Amino acid sequence: MKRILFIVNLKSGKNQIKPHFSTIIDMFVAAGYEVTVHTTQAVKDAYEVARSRAAAYDLVVCSGGDGTLDEVVSGLVELEDRPPLGYIPAGTTNDFAKSLGISSNMVTAAANVLGGAPSAIDVGVFNGRYFAYVAAFGAFTDVSYQTPQQMKNSLGHLAYVVEGIKSLPSITPHRMTVEFEDQVITDSFAYGMVTNSISVGGFKSISGKDMELDDGLFEVLLVRMPKNVFELQAIMSAFLMQKVDERYMFYARVSNIRFVSEEDISWTLDGEDGGSCKEVCLSNMQKAIEIIRPVDSAEIEKVKEEYAAAEALAEEERRKEMESKS
Repeated sequence: MKRILFIVNLKSGKNQIKPHFSTIIDMFVAAGYEVTVHTTQAVKDAYEVARSRAAAYDLVVCSGGDGTLDEVVSGLVELEDRPPLGYIPAGTTNDFAKSLGISSNMVTAAANVLGGAPSAIDVGVFNGRYFAYVAAFGAFTDVSYQTPQQMKNSLGHLAYVVEGIKSLPSITPHRMTVEFEDQVITDSFAYGMVTNSISVGGFKSISGKDMELDDGLFEVLLVRMPKNVFELQAIMSAFLMQKVDERYMFYARVSNIRFVSEEDISWTLDGEDGGSCKEVCLSNMQKAIEIIRPVDSAEIEKVKEEYAAAEALAEEERRKEMESKS
């Protein structure tokens, strides 16, 4: 009999999985699996269980938010023989699940675990520590969460701009040197991210819908420190319209990158605390693990359609902006 190790964070997303828990277990058993369930008990528990026990199973399935996925991925990467990973998203934004085309409906996601196909993805390394899809520092990381829904409904993308402008007094400039390939950049940055995802913090990635999760490359976005509210407004608009405003932003695709700062800077890895460092080296482990994705690509196509709609909206916003200036 085939065996599943099911690692579950019951607290993710306000206990979203609880109403579906027994149904999902029954689906796995009916498909011929012997299921071992481990409910996470503390920070790093999912990592330790994946690292120490996953090799004995045919399939590992995790359910939780991006932080839970980060821990399980980090544990699997340390194994010589890595079983494929199934993911049932149960967090607040589930950024990486969107990149993978995995449904936010938990029963549908469980069906994908059984009927999907393993697909190789890259994994990031941050000073020796692994991450699944994003390493970031600085401002803007919580704007999408803090913007009230009522404001979003009434003002649309302007709501995010308003919320971003409100954060200007608290933005701290980070003076650093960034090195990759044959380039060296020294500047003061308000925000930076090294990512392998089409969505980060609820924002669509500037890298676009054609990015690949297994190409060995990160998408790097650095945002220079805004000097006033007008520059901040331009930066927030660029985020929302998925474009690089070269006056205030720098974008590149790299496999390795190094950051050196004048003081300790706090980083987040997949939305979790990554610690504070003066020097950070990031590298890409190409096709490090296999994760199960929808075999018929229906959900992936849905994500691409959402991207196309977002791009059409962004183009309309750009057109209106040009008309207002003229």
